[in-house]
Amino acid sequence: MKVLIGLIIVLVVIALWVIGAFNRFVKLRNIVEEAFSTMDVYMKKRFDLIPNLVETVKGYASHEKGTFESVTKARTAIQEASTVEDRMEAENMLTGTLRTLFAVAEAYPELKANENFMDLQGQLQTVEVDIANSRKYYNATVKEYNTKTEMFPSNIIANIFGFKRKPMFEVEEAERQNVKVEF
Repeated sequence: MKVLIGLIIVLVVIALWVIGAFNRFVKLRNIVEEAFSTMDVYMKKRFDLIPNLVETVKGYASHEKGTFESVTKARTAIQEASTVEDRMEAENMLTGTLRTLFAVAEAYPELKANENFMDLQGQLQTVEVDIANSRKYYNATVKEYNTKTEMFPSNIIANIFGFKRKPMFEVEEAERQNVKVEF
């Protein structure tokens, strides 16, 4: 009888551990998704500001057609992204093209003095700070989730219930380079 009670206690403890581990994964997955959604809100805000900024710059630097096409191409890539990884890659591409756009704007003193441009640039810079902060938060939550999916014994629960690693939001190598603008 004591063996049966001992076995029942062990099974109950294991069942409680499995339930607790599963619930922790669900909670972490939801935190990661919430973090991405928060970041997505800021990226959408940036996405919506860009056409206004491009039109303002076009009025002063109409011969910079390649830069404007790159910005448009990057925005289209974001719209067409079907996975989180594709979206992250497209967002990095957009960040790079915006850096080029601002570098072009630096060459036009009358544009830099334009109140509309200054307002749009200020709004975009604020959004960029928000995006950077939300990326840090997203990556922190992904790190915690991924660590949980890989560490023993929780990795057993992760494998059984299909909890997979999530991608970190990383800066592409091209974005680390200085922007070169030549006239």
